Amino acid sequence: MGKEYFKQLESAEEGVQRSLEEVVENIPFDESGLIPVISQDASSGEVLMLAYMNVDALRKTLDTGHMTFWSRSRQSFWRKGETSGHMQNLVEMCLDCDGDALLCKVEQIGPACHTNRRSCFYLRVNAEAGVVELIDS
Repeated sequence: MGKEYFKQLESAEEGVQRSLEEVVENIPFDESGLIPVISQDASSGEVLMLAYMNVDALRKTLDTGHMTFWSRSRQSFWRKGETSGHMQNLVEMCLDCDGDALLCKVEQIGPACHTNRRSCFYLRVNAEAGVVELIDS
């Protein structure tokens, strides 16, 4: 049912609930079986990173409360912080209106980026000057 399922939710009244399993079963994962996930600091609102989950990574995240992603390059699960200690604990998860993207509000422990920066978004485009600037994050 996928996108049609979420289209029906558009007209649902506020406060109406659906079972979590029903919603997960209707997420329209892309042709690779993935959904993009934005991690956002639950306290500050800062966008920390973008990664991907497959259905199993999504279920692991929901079951454990620790952000687990699917590494497209390694083709394996990636539990955020398992080697660096820079964990992300799930505080709240939201789906977008189409059900094809997730926003996860997290408690970030340490930097989110593998470059040891707070956020992965530290390259700012300055179109007027025709440059990309490195900013503190």
